[in-house]
Amino acid sequence: MAADAKVWVVTGASRGIGAAIATVAAEAGHRVAMVARSESVLSAAEALGEMATGFRCDVADSEAVNATVDQIIEHYGRIDVVVNNAGVHRGGKVHRLTDEAWQEVLQVNLTGAMSTTRATLPHMDAGGAVVNVGAVVGFRGFPGDSAYASSKAGLSGLTKALAIELAPKGITANLVIPGLVLTEMTAELSETALEKMTQQIPMRRFAGDHEIAEVVYWVAQSRYMTGASVPVDGGLLSSFGVV
Repeated sequence: MAADAKVWVVTGASRGIGAAIATVAAEAGHRVAMVARSESVLSAAEALGEMATGFRCDVADSEAVNATVDQIIEHYGRIDVVVNNAGVHRGGKVHRLTDEAWQEVLQVNLTGAMSTTRATLPHMDAGGAVVNVGAVVGFRGFPGDSAYASSKAGLSGLTKALAIELAPKGITANLVIPGLVLTEMTAELSETALEKMTQQIPMRRFAGDHEIAEVVYWVAQSRYMTGASVPVDGGLLSSFGVV
């Protein structure tokens, strides 16, 4: 364990970017509370050995979040870094998007991040960090993504407000913006669809989970950067003149 070991809380940590973030932090010698609603988070944490512990929790349920944070404090004693990565995607153009889908996406992606941050902050001291995981779609439009885009754009606003509120306490808040990432979801797309999406990216390839995780780790360590939006998107947003 590193001499300066911290306690990380990573939501949506059972797979994908969340699992990669937990892995990077654990390999650097930090202890990680891996949070997800899927039971698979327990085996994911077990795979990282003594550096990680899995906690089942649906971040859409604020009471469950509070209870889980109590468990994390009981286990680790403190919290230093919070990564709000948990998210769901429900597509559909506006006239087809159901109220239930809209509410689910906002409740998990945006309200879940707020609930987790609010529950963990009382246990964080100066030197702590909140890192929210956004998405390119929160900064530029894609048809059929109104719910997901709204939730991720909301995370940007939340991050900026938190940065101002938490600065006097010595706690940073930043937003990391992944581009198109190879995940279980994108793996299901056809080769034609993947190629079309790849052609929009200046670097002409998707990102790997680990490439996003490395930036999240670096952002969490930065002590003077706060309120920043950090794209990790192969130049996608720059090509549209957005960031």
